[in-house]
Amino acid sequence: MPSPESVKIRRLKILNSSAAQSWDSTANSNSKTAISPYKSFHENFENFPDPSRPAWIEVNFAALAHNLSEIRNRVAPAKVMAVVKANAYGHGLVPVARFYQQSAVDMLGVALLEEALLLRENGIACPILVFGGLLESQVPHFLLHHIDITVSSLSKLEQVERWALHLGCKARIHIKLDTGMGRIGTRASSAQPMIEAALLSKNCQLIGIFSHFACADDPHDKMTALQLERFEEGIGYFEKLNAPIPMRHLANSGAILHHPKSFFDMVRPGILLYGIQPDSKSQVELELKRSLTLKAKTVFQKGMLKGQTVSYGATWKASKNTWISTLPIGYGDGFMRALSNKAEVLYEGKRFQVVGKICMDQMMIESPEICIPNDAEMTVIGGSGEEMITVEHLAEQAQTIPYEILTNLNSRLPRYYL
Repeated sequence: MPSPESVKIRRLKILNSSAAQSWDSTANSNSKTAISPYKSFHENFENFPDPSRPAWIEVNFAALAHNLSEIRNRVAPAKVMAVVKANAYGHGLVPVARFYQQSAVDMLGVALLEEALLLRENGIACPILVFGGLLESQVPHFLLHHIDITVSSLSKLEQVERWALHLGCKARIHIKLDTGMGRIGTRASSAQPMIEAALLSKNCQLIGIFSHFACADDPHDKMTALQLERFEEGIGYFEKLNAPIPMRHLANSGAILHHPKSFFDMVRPGILLYGIQPDSKSQVELELKRSLTLKAKTVFQKGMLKGQTVSYGATWKASKNTWISTLPIGYGDGFMRALSNKAEVLYEGKRFQVVGKICMDQMMIESPEICIPNDAEMTVIGGSGEEMITVEHLAEQAQTIPYEILTNLNSRLPRYYL
């Protein structure tokens, strides 16, 4: 994995090469004797400052490895499918999937076909299951790239069967039972015809059977026991048909924490892999490490007089003379506008309030006692000294869930892997 320094140098090479070529082209069109003033700049690019945007994400692979080990120890002998959908929960799809492949996870889970295709294009060869529903037009792409298919109904099975026959290959399928989520899947009570058809199929290899919990994040919700009962009812058809049972997988992050009976043959951790508890009601017995840090550097400071306002709508007014610093990060990067006048950032182990409405590309913080210098490194998510800003706390402030805080962080933010 390239270091942040090597990534920065490559960017400089591209930028400097483009600038020099543009100048040379113009100079040659005007004069045969023109000498590019960028020549020495181009030759000495490593001596110039880094042009990268001063807002970024750091992903700690050691934390990911630790969390995976904790989960494996808890669920053994069950296998582990690492869920990397939604850009690996904001951590970066391809680098994180590559890390999990190197860590010998049994399977990767994504939501969309295009996520799976991107992984295949980047050399990820381990089994990949796409959870979401599919259209028949997508089926040949699953087959051509050896991607596992969620079969949620008898009609979907028939579509996959036709394409597999047409292409002369075998489809890898997982039957999806709806045990109470109400999203996709056949109800367990009426799943026997689909299971029989899958067992009889000559062009489909039945890899697994699964469902998805709706309330497992809450250890006391009775819905989970009901869904588990329905899932076992669906599995029971294999015994009635005197057929081998495929790989059973049901447990998500919440179930891994609270419901050992749901581990079956494989578990599907998502947000737990990244060191975040799925819900405030969750009882976290694992020693998890947070794998993502969000940082930004100050780009502007000014003194603010009592009574002056900050940002759109003038929702914040200085109660006394104070200092304001601007950070180059906003809701256009996925840092939610709902955190306006609520969130804090850390600098040298101290907390500073976000003031005014968060803008698309910038947000402001107040430092009443000091003028924070330009280029000061602020922690937006993560730790500084003894202080910590957690994804869970931001979710509480924004009245949402930790999943949304993480998955909102988009591709405008460069990611560095440590």
